[in-house]
Amino acid sequence: MNRAAVFYALASAILFGLSAPLAKLLLGSIDPWLLAGLLYLGSGLGLAILHLAAAPWRNRAEAPLTRRDMPWLAAAILAGGVIAPVLLMLGLARTDGATASLLLTSEGAATALLAWFAFRENVDRRIAAGMLLIVAGAALLAWPTGTDLGHLTGAPLVVAACVVWGIDNNLTRKVALADPLQVAMLKGLVAGSVNLALALARGATLPALPGLGAALLVGFLGYGVSLVLFVLALRHLGTARTGAYFSTAPFLGAMLAVPLLGDAVTIQLVVAGGLMALGVWLHLTERHVHEHDHPALAHSHRHVHDLHHRHGHDPQDPPGEPHSHRHAHVRLRHAHAHMPDSHHRHGH
Repeated sequence: MNRAAVFYALASAILFGLSAPLAKLLLGSIDPWLLAGLLYLGSGLGLAILHLAAAPWRNRAEAPLTRRDMPWLAAAILAGGVIAPVLLMLGLARTDGATASLLLTSEGAATALLAWFAFRENVDRRIAAGMLLIVAGAALLAWPTGTDLGHLTGAPLVVAACVVWGIDNNLTRKVALADPLQVAMLKGLVAGSVNLALALARGATLPALPGLGAALLVGFLGYGVSLVLFVLALRHLGTARTGAYFSTAPFLGAMLAVPLLGDAVTIQLVVAGGLMALGVWLHLTERHVHEHDHPALAHSHRHVHDLHHRHGHDPQDPPGEPHSHRHAHVRLRHAHAHMPDSHHRHGH
């Protein structure tokens, strides 16, 4: 188990989970579509400042995006940066903050299911059982109570956003070996600009400076920094497992929504949270060990000289570790505990 990658995934979940009830507060004075644009624009602008400030010592450690990465990144930006945040803001406007936060857990299930069926990532029975519990909890939260038609329309929109983000997460895996700061920065700048322009064209107006600054800050932390950490986790854990760790995010959001927004703690909320917690626990306690093959492979990414990186260097390769350069892997067969990271995408 890569403990650093687990930390990245959980830290990403914390930041994103806390952003949901904070965004709910901002919806009182900001148009939903406009807020979606501001959140991602705040992400892109904040990361652009970090990218420029850290450039002198980061360039050798991370592999830059290539032309081959661009179609995958463009599709990820459209799905996760343009479509999903608008669906989430529209759903948040019609759903209480605690329920919406817990519904976000379905993103992990959607991510894992797509990784399993569409991208052929290995998912064993334990992971599948955990996903079923998470989906059951999300379905319970989405079930309308009484004549709450707002909840009836809001919850499906939040779940739809999670499904689109699940697509985005699987597409982002294709570029996970590239510089995560560059990936998240471009996503924020492009998606934020598109949604901001569309919202303004629809007649929305920019909020006052305090509201504008708050939206940009929430976006920088909850979408920008969170995405950088998520991409780092994808490298080492694979899409389904990273999505499972990320499923812890909504619990934090729901906990914050109760005192911050005055949301009620209902039996429906407690039972759904218990189902989701059990599903996440099944994911977190998985251990995967078997003999497997590593085919010959050549690629470029940030690495240190561990068991899977026993290669020579050319004079122009950067010194020190970690570093990034194109390198070759020879065929290798061995057994150890592993996740479906960039070096363990084999059949079972």
